Amino acid sequence: MLPRLSELFGKQRLPSGYRPGATLEQVRRNLAGLSFEALDGGARGRFGVPGCELEFEVVERTQSELLMHLVLTDFVLHVPAPAAAVLRVELRHSGALTRSGLACKRRQGDAAELAALERCLLGDEALRQVLMPLDFKRLAIERQAAGWQVRLEHMAASEVVNRMPNFRRYIRLNDEQRDCLINAFIILQRLLRTC
Repeated sequence: MLPRLSELFGKQRLPSGYRPGATLEQVRRNLAGLSFEALDGGARGRFGVPGCELEFEVVERTQSELLMHLVLTDFVLHVPAPAAAVLRVELRHSGALTRSGLACKRRQGDAAELAALERCLLGDEALRQVLMPLDFKRLAIERQAAGWQVRLEHMAASEVVNRMPNFRRYIRLNDEQRDCLINAFIILQRLLRTC
């Protein structure tokens, strides 16, 4: 893929009209009932699921386009694990026109460990049940020195900001998607503790 102009010319500036924390506040409304703690000046927050030991972060990320920008959100889950070599995979839906299953793309790490992780993830029927209806663009799973990190970019929970004509539109995370997302993180937390 070709790089964006902003990537070619150095450090990316925040787009004009970007309001740090505004999209996160909309996500917070969509995740009503979960505990919330603002982090880093409002563009990042930590959510907790009551009655469950699950905590995850939501991080705003901007993407500039011609006369507009997007405010995307990454849902980030951290799972402690003993220090080990780096592993990185990405999960996606398979199927050309309709979703027919899940596929795992191995990105980095030892081949045997990657194969074991792939079997663990794709072999879990509960995970498959919640990921199939979940509308995500990207689901990256990485083992780092501090443990596992899961980073999911949902197709909703984002804002489109146009300068000409001037408008803002937030794409809501509906209740069904919210439940699938939370259940996916609960299952991934369980799996990654044992994989």
